[in-house]
Amino acid sequence: MSSLNHCIKFELDIKDENIVFKDYFYKSIKLQKHKIYEAELIQPACPFCGSLALLHNGHLITNIHYPTANASLPVIIRLAKQRVKCRACDHWSMAQSELVNKYCSISNASKLKVLSALTEDRSMTSIASENNVSVNTVQRVLGSCSHRFLDSYEYLPAHLAFDEFKGVDRQLHFICLDGDSHQVVQILRTRYKKTLLKYFGRFSPQARANVKTVTMDLNFYYQDIVRACFPNAQIVIDRFHMIQMLTRSFNSLRVQVMKTFDKRSRQYQLLKSPWKLYLKKFDELEKVHPRYNWHYKDCLTQAQVVTEGINTSTTLENSYNLMQSFIQAVETGNTHELKSLINCQDQIGTLMHKTLLTFKHNLTAVLNGAALPYSNGCLEGFNRKIKQIERTAFGYSNFTNLLTRIRLEEDLYKENILT
Repeated sequence: MSSLNHCIKFELDIKDENIVFKDYFYKSIKLQKHKIYEAELIQPACPFCGSLALLHNGHLITNIHYPTANASLPVIIRLAKQRVKCRACDHWSMAQSELVNKYCSISNASKLKVLSALTEDRSMTSIASENNVSVNTVQRVLGSCSHRFLDSYEYLPAHLAFDEFKGVDRQLHFICLDGDSHQVVQILRTRYKKTLLKYFGRFSPQARANVKTVTMDLNFYYQDIVRACFPNAQIVIDRFHMIQMLTRSFNSLRVQVMKTFDKRSRQYQLLKSPWKLYLKKFDELEKVHPRYNWHYKDCLTQAQVVTEGINTSTTLENSYNLMQSFIQAVETGNTHELKSLINCQDQIGTLMHKTLLTFKHNLTAVLNGAALPYSNGCLEGFNRKIKQIERTAFGYSNFTNLLTRIRLEEDLYKENILT
C-alpha cells in the first residue's frame, strides 16, 4: 500500500503527506471513461489547539477534478476527508489540504492550469474542454484574478500614449500606454472628458509633473486634458495619423478628378486602376522596367503611370507634390520644411486644404510629432491585439472580464503568472 501511495503521488505530483492513496480504477461517467483514484485525507492534529487527542467521526467524500495530460481520460480523486472532534477543546473540524480549497471540488492545480491558458489567445470553451471543467469555472478563475490589477496614483511614466478602442457593446474605451516600455497604464470604460479629468486628477502633482510628452491623434479634447493635468508635458501628434489624413485627402481629390473624364478614356483608366501607386512614395516606384497594362493598353513603368496621371490636373499635381514633400519632411524630421508646406498657398483640393488648416491650428503638436521619436505605433499594435482577443471570444458583455483578459495576455503577467 505504501509503494502504491508513493507511485500515485509521484504520478500526480502531489506532495501533501496527509493524503494517502489506497486504490485506483476506471469508471464510465456520462458515457465517458474516467480514471478514479481513491484517497483519504488525514487530520493529524486539532487546527484550533494543536492537540493530538482526536475523536474520529466518519468521512466526507469529495470528488475532485484533477488536471491530466490526456483530456480524453479525465482524472478524479475521490478524497475521503476525516471528520474529527478534539477531546481537549471540544471543537469539531474537517481535514483540509492545499490540493483543493474548502467547499470546492476543482483542484488548485486545475485552476492554475486554467489561469495559465487564459494568458493565451484562446476561447474559454476550448480551455474548459481541455481541462474537463465547465465554462463557468473558467469564468470564475478569470474573475478571481481581477484583484491583481489595482491602481496606483503615485507614479506616471514620462511618456504617455492616448487612444481608444471599440469594446463592450461597441462602446469606445480609453487606453493609455507607457511610451517607453509599451506597458498598459490604464484602460477606462469610457473616453469622456469628464471621466479622464477625474482619473488623472487622482494622481499626485509630482506624478503628473513627471509626464514630459503625450502622444495622440487629432482628438481635440485630448489636448485640453493634457493642458489641464500635465503642466510639463508636450503634445505630440502621431505621424501615422498626419500622413493618413493627407493621403485620404489626396485620394478623395483623385476620385473627383477621375470622374470628370469619360470611363473609356485613357485618363480615367490611369487614375482608376493603379490607385495604390499614387499613395506610395515616389522614390519607391519602379522607374526602369515597364509593364503592359490592359486597362490603358500601354507599356509603362510605375513612375510613368503616376506622372501621366497627375498631369491630367494642375490641382492634382500640386496636391501630389505637396503630399510627397510632407511625407519626406515627416520622415526626416525637417520641421522648417514641414511648416512651410502647411502654409502652402498653391492650388490644392478643398479637403486637403482643410487638412492643412487642421495642421495649422495644431502646429506645435504637429511639429513635435516630426521632431520627437515618440508615436502611437505601440498603441495601434496593442489595439490590434485587443481586437483579436474580442474576436476569439466572439465579443465580451462584461467590461471587467475584458479588462482582466487583456492584462492577463500582457507579456508581463504571462511571465509572472505562477510566481
